[in-house]
Amino acid sequence: MGAGKSTIGRLLSQELKLEFVDSDREIEARAGADIPWIFDVEGEEGFRDREENVIRELSARRSIVLSTGGGAVLRGNNRAQLQANGTVVYLQTSVEQQLDRTARDKNRPLLQTENPRAVLENLMEQRHPLYLESADIIVKTDKRHPKTVANEIIRQLKSTSPLDQE
Repeated sequence: MGAGKSTIGRLLSQELKLEFVDSDREIEARAGADIPWIFDVEGEEGFRDREENVIRELSARRSIVLSTGGGAVLRGNNRAQLQANGTVVYLQTSVEQQLDRTARDKNRPLLQTENPRAVLENLMEQRHPLYLESADIIVKTDKRHPKTVANEIIRQLKSTSPLDQE
C-alpha cells in the first residue's frame, strides 16, 4: 500500500506503449462497488476470491502493465500466475513512506483502524518475504519521484529481456 503501484504502472505503460490495467479497479468495475464495500459485505476472503479470479484472467493477457493490490501475493495461485506470465516488479517502500502516502485515503479498508502503523508493520512482516520470492525486479521507491522509479524499472527490464526499441 502506498508504494506507487498505480502511478508508476501508468508511467511504465506510457513509456512502453502498453495498456495499463489495475486489478483493483477491474474488481470494482465488475462488482459495481468499491473495495471497502466488498470488504464490508464479503470480508477479506470474498475480496481475495474476486482478486484471484481477476488476476488469473488479466495475467494471461499480453502486452499490458498490470498493477495488483498489495495483498495479491498472499495467494500462491496469484504468485504463480504472475510469475509464469510476466515480469514481476516489487516496489519496495518503508512503513514510514506508506503512512505518509496513505494517511488521508479512506479507500483502504485494512487501514481504517486506530493504529494504521501497526497494521502496515504486520502486513510488511507477512508480505515482504512473498514479494521477495515473487519479484524479478526490486526497486526502492522511498523519497523518489515516480518517473525516476519507472525509468529504473525500464533500465532493468532492458538488461534482463529484450524490449521493442521503438
